[in-house]
Amino acid sequence: MGIIAAERLTLWPLTVQDADEMAEVLSGEELYAFIGGAPPTPQELRARYARLEARRSPDGRQEWLNWIIRRDTDRRAVGYVQATVADEGRRAEVAWVVGTTWQGHGYASEAAAALAGWLRARGVARMEAHIHPDHHASMAVAGRMGLVPTDHVEDGERLWAWEAGA
Repeated sequence: MGIIAAERLTLWPLTVQDADEMAEVLSGEELYAFIGGAPPTPQELRARYARLEARRSPDGRQEWLNWIIRRDTDRRAVGYVQATVADEGRRAEVAWVVGTTWQGHGYASEAAAALAGWLRARGVARMEAHIHPDHHASMAVAGRMGLVPTDHVEDGERLWAWEAGA
């Protein structure tokens, strides 16, 4: 896992040191309308990021890959992307979040597309994302990265997927 370059952004591997800055990025209540929960405190993020820095689930069956999205102009964090890679590296569950202040600039689409390209280059044959049916912005991001909606719905979220050769 390394740094991923995009046109206007760079994806940097997440570290515990990112927690304070990311608490600010993730502080907008509106972010949680579709995903639930509430803005995390810096302390909560530090604990979470410490677990994620292991880059593996406790049972070793999944890779936990997380990047902070930073603008190239000022290195400011605007959000994150993540991939939970399973099935011996063949399948990845992906997600993205961009802070409310930075939404509407194409950062989520650019970062998610860069992540998708990185995953494809590393041999991932299937990417999946679960998206709330009213979250039109996330549906647009998923479509731009090549995912298409499926008929599968879990916990009220539609599964979007991309499969190599499909």
